[in-house]
Amino acid sequence: MELSVNIEDARQTEVEALLRLSDQVAEALYPGAYRRPLNPQTLSAPHISLFVARTGDRIAAGCCALFDNDDGTAEMKRMIVDPRFRQSGVGQALLQAVEATASLRGMDRLLMEVGTRNTDGQALYLRAGYTQRGPFGSYQPSPISLFFEKVIG
Repeated sequence: MELSVNIEDARQTEVEALLRLSDQVAEALYPGAYRRPLNPQTLSAPHISLFVARTGDRIAAGCCALFDNDDGTAEMKRMIVDPRFRQSGVGQALLQAVEATASLRGMDRLLMEVGTRNTDGQALYLRAGYTQRGPFGSYQPSPISLFFEKVIG
């Protein structure tokens, strides 16, 4: 499948649909107080880049956000792939684009929090060379969270 990944505005109908899907998946897997919803307005902040993977016919197949931190690290959040495009390389394409951008921006590590029930995401990150680590930033230890990092710089 032909894919392109670019930084786009979060305030688009297709992207908003992906973000709603991400919230629905998170709600189904992790009901209760642990969820941290993100919306298009939040993702439009200057230190956040939203990556959108599109098919050759311009359908938004997936997205994820890159948060630039002030400490030489970046955090990837909210990778979601439309179920119609799962297992077709969308997640890997998003991950590669995020890593390349973070590296170009001078970040030395890419960090992420992943839910314990998100086994597909965990497998993707481990295949891509990420290693498990402890909580970072404002995260606290949680029974539903795992933390990963990869040295990129």
